[in-house]
Amino acid sequence: MEEEMQKPVLLAVGAFALVNAGYIWFATGHWYVTVPGVAATGPLNTHFARDVGLAFFSSGLALLWAGRRGDRSAALCGASWLGLHAVYRIWIWGARGLPADLVALTNLLGIQLPALAALWAAFTLTRKGAGQ
Repeated sequence: MEEEMQKPVLLAVGAFALVNAGYIWFATGHWYVTVPGVAATGPLNTHFARDVGLAFFSSGLALLWAGRRGDRSAALCGASWLGLHAVYRIWIWGARGLPADLVALTNLLGIQLPALAALWAAFTLTRKGAGQ
């Protein structure tokens, strides 16, 4: 039964990553001023922001592939950026003094929980290649 949960989780997190990628890429300025905490990281650098969008895009594609095909390697690749980004954002939260604020809540809901879900699904998915 548990095996049945991984694919929908991978598909959902993959879709979320693709939506986020599109938001960052096509509405960079709006994303920068709207998402809590982003503007606090420094002045808007459109090139860098779109690079981040491309990382979300590649993760999203890999997670969608993994969700459709049951491919554990693709799931791990897709979840890797999300997991590393989540760890980095936790480190930044610690550097900010662990405040319970809107930035922390946004990070929890929009970064840490999707990453945790993708990593759980990737690591518990039965080892299987895309061609099997």
